[in-house]
Amino acid sequence: MTAWIILAGVLLVVVMFVLSQSVHVVTQYEKGVLFRFGRLIGVKEPGLHLIIPIVDRLTKVSMRIVTMPIQSQGIITRDNVSVDISAVAYFRVIDAVKSVVAIENVAAAIDQIAQTTLRRVVGRHTLDEALSETDVINVHIREFLDVSTLEWGVEVTLVELKDIQLPDSMKRAMARQAEAEREKRAKIIAAEGESMAAAALGDASDTMMAHPLALQLRNLQTLVELGVEKNTTVVFPAPMMSAIGELKTFLEHEATAAAAAAAQRTPVAPTSGLVGNGTSAPTAAAPVAAAPPVPARGG
Repeated sequence: MTAWIILAGVLLVVVMFVLSQSVHVVTQYEKGVLFRFGRLIGVKEPGLHLIIPIVDRLTKVSMRIVTMPIQSQGIITRDNVSVDISAVAYFRVIDAVKSVVAIENVAAAIDQIAQTTLRRVVGRHTLDEALSETDVINVHIREFLDVSTLEWGVEVTLVELKDIQLPDSMKRAMARQAEAEREKRAKIIAAEGESMAAAALGDASDTMMAHPLALQLRNLQTLVELGVEKNTTVVFPAPMMSAIGELKTFLEHEATAAAAAAAQRTPVAPTSGLVGNGTSAPTAAAPVAAAPPVPARGG
């Protein structure tokens, strides 16, 4: 009786093992590649499948997009600058049979070829192109990868440069270059502003020459602006040449007036005197002294 129980237990274990080996579930995001005695039979779609234990072998392949980081590596650009660049690649299996039959380990193969392709593509560009044209580099890397990976039943959907590390000396040089570029732009803008201001002043001067009253109106506007600041000094703006001419005329007028006044203040001598019989005879002119002023008395 005990032997029968042991035999039944052994048979039960064997049946359970056979069932576990013969029943396979392929999930929705997978496909199963079936081999029988090492020969390819076909592809199993998602669902429940029964295979012959020991005879058949079912390999499940994920069809989802896989994110694979590409480790940082030193790359020398076309202008002989050493940089460390890391990237990330996204790929997915489009042919389950090729991904199993054509290559042994898809993820490891794509990792290695992605590193070599990254080094080759970036090495063809200068540092400025690597920093500013990352989209172009990403497209080139993807194109090179697709040439090899499509034979493995794998499609690279996206490649992105993730980080670019520059030497400290290059960072300082780029900082100086950026500062010089900004100073150049500032000087150009200031020069353009001076040129525009000079052109505007030239147009304004032409307008004032054609319309003299415009200058007077501008002078009055200047007086109004000075009056707002509560100044005690009033400045009358005037053109320089006209001011000099008016000053010269004023000085000449003052000199002429002073000369006329001096001529009027010159004294006149007496012309005749009485002698003996009452006839007049010429006498020498004598200066007449002016009487001293009499001080006024207070009342």
